[in-house]
Amino acid sequence: MNRTLPAGSVGSVFSLFMNYCMQTFTIRLLVLWLVGISLGVTPVRADVRLPKLITDGMVLQRDVPLNIWGWADPGEVVTVLWAGKSYRATTGPDRTWQVQLPAQRAGGPYSMTIEGRNTLTLTDLLVGDVWLCSGQSNMELPMNRVVDLYADLMATANYPTIRQFNVPTRYSFGAVPDDVPPGRWEAVTPKTIGTFTAVGFFFAKSLHEKYGVPIGLIKASVGGSPAEAWLSDDALKAFPVHEAVAQKMADSAYVARIRQADDARSRIWYTQLGQTDKGRHGAQPWFDPAYDASRWPRMNLPGYWADEPDPALKKLNGVVWFRKEFDVPAALAGQPARLRLGTIVDRDSAYLNGTFVGTIGYQYPPRKYDIPAGGLRPGKNTLVVRVINNIGRGGFTPDKPYQLEVGGQVIDLKGSWQYQVGAEAQPLQPQTFFQYMPGGLYKGMIAPLLPYAFKGVIWYQGESNVSRATEYRDLFSAVISDWRGHWQGATPQAPFPFLFVQLANYLPVQKDPVDSDWAQLREAQRQTLALPNTGMAVAIDLGEWNDIHPLNKADVGKRLALAAERVAYGTKTGVTSGPVFASMRQKGNRLVLRFRETGGGLVSRNSPALKQFAVAEMGPDGKLGPYVWATARIRGKTVEVWHDAVRRPVAVRYAWADNPEGANLYNREGLPASPFAAQLPVSR
Repeated sequence: MNRTLPAGSVGSVFSLFMNYCMQTFTIRLLVLWLVGISLGVTPVRADVRLPKLITDGMVLQRDVPLNIWGWADPGEVVTVLWAGKSYRATTGPDRTWQVQLPAQRAGGPYSMTIEGRNTLTLTDLLVGDVWLCSGQSNMELPMNRVVDLYADLMATANYPTIRQFNVPTRYSFGAVPDDVPPGRWEAVTPKTIGTFTAVGFFFAKSLHEKYGVPIGLIKASVGGSPAEAWLSDDALKAFPVHEAVAQKMADSAYVARIRQADDARSRIWYTQLGQTDKGRHGAQPWFDPAYDASRWPRMNLPGYWADEPDPALKKLNGVVWFRKEFDVPAALAGQPARLRLGTIVDRDSAYLNGTFVGTIGYQYPPRKYDIPAGGLRPGKNTLVVRVINNIGRGGFTPDKPYQLEVGGQVIDLKGSWQYQVGAEAQPLQPQTFFQYMPGGLYKGMIAPLLPYAFKGVIWYQGESNVSRATEYRDLFSAVISDWRGHWQGATPQAPFPFLFVQLANYLPVQKDPVDSDWAQLREAQRQTLALPNTGMAVAIDLGEWNDIHPLNKADVGKRLALAAERVAYGTKTGVTSGPVFASMRQKGNRLVLRFRETGGGLVSRNSPALKQFAVAEMGPDGKLGPYVWATARIRGKTVEVWHDAVRRPVAVRYAWADNPEGANLYNREGLPASPFAAQLPVSR
């Protein structure tokens, strides 16, 4: 290319050159863009990216090779710098890379650098023991929900080497997501402890105090979730009914239709309820303290309105308004206060002196509403609670606190309240909880954690499977085996420790020996101890009859930690469990029961006599007869059980009830015996 330029025209030469370069560069970009369009790819280079779990503040598992992985461009070399050494990997065609670091001793804090097209530096890393905390609401339950028992501890909590990563709830029925939703590692401080799993925190605290190593908790639990939601596709094949449901859920259009129908049904129900609620649409709203409620009938609270003699309440779903007047001494008026309204079925809105003070949308959380300074008046005050019940028995849960706390004093709110029906409605059919469908939570929350190394699993679940208790042993065993199979080689023990909580006592006490789904499920849990490297924390003495979420999570966590000492840490001495039934033989008209984990010996707690033992004998028709309460006595390391009217007992049950009040077989170390059922083989 020849061009004639004026002499000395350097600037013109430079301009011509730049113009040529820009034209050439533009053409090349255009060609690359057209090629990219034709191939369906975008020629953009991606930075090295890490999973949400691998970030600042994380806890890595000690004494096992550590997997560090992420994503980058195919063929890109990624270098991980750790403890003065470098480890390299080449990114595969699927854009993933992984390096394995050698096993590390407990310690920290450390830093880690990941270099590729970009550089990432992670700081404040610890090496210790990592535990996966899973199950349903009693594992998910945060410390904020149990603050009434542990307020002093939470106010001063400072455990910089106990950390939690919360995996947000997510379900998936298609491909397994490559990562968990956004989250972060947090250490225990007074500001953060409220979000920690309560069971997990007390478990971690016990282990940290005993072994002195950092403890990491990965909380991946979902309230209300059944066991089958935590199974992989492969494991679901053993359960055809659940597998068929999972296959339906894989149709995203089908799921979308159900979700839209559920949303529409709920929206219409609540809209119509609001439009017909007389308490909101009269000349004066019913929460106005000036409203004349003198003709309203009365009932005693707490309680359920279906139990009242008023026939209008027997099967009522809809809105019921409650109203109570109470006096406040002048010395307390104007001070900030806390209103406690137990728990309410299903949702409530509370008004004090006409001012809205709080609402909760479902039955389980305790109602604790803060009243600001100036909210209370000297003399008469008016509290109004609007309760919506969408299905079942609406009302105020008995044996809960219903009171106003102000100035160190308590004003009792139990007793006579006025009430009035605001609106009636047909029961609202429950929505479809897709997070409870088979396989969804495994794909959405567990599979993306692979291949992060951890010490073991703690599990608190089963309440949602109580109605299918006979199936639970197979389901629960499948969860354990399934997870162990997927994490094979990524944990320091094979198979890794799996520790679980046996369901606590719950529901009203029954006076006579009866069948119990809750007892059946506890028995399935006990039988799961046959799997290697499993441990069980018995909670039969830690529950509350009127709350599926008992507050005492400290003892649950401590008992799980005791199980970990034996199963995960190899403790050979000390007592880590309460008595567990081992065998039985017949001796005349008595059954002789032998136990393991007896520690310093068997004891009867809080009573000279053992309670909650029942026996049965075989009837002439070859069927087991009814169970009757039995006499039970400790004889050394055994318990003898009998009933004078039962000549040849062949079956025994202990603590076999939803809520076996008074069950009192313990070892001297103060740990309760597990409920159980056993039957001798019958010769024919």
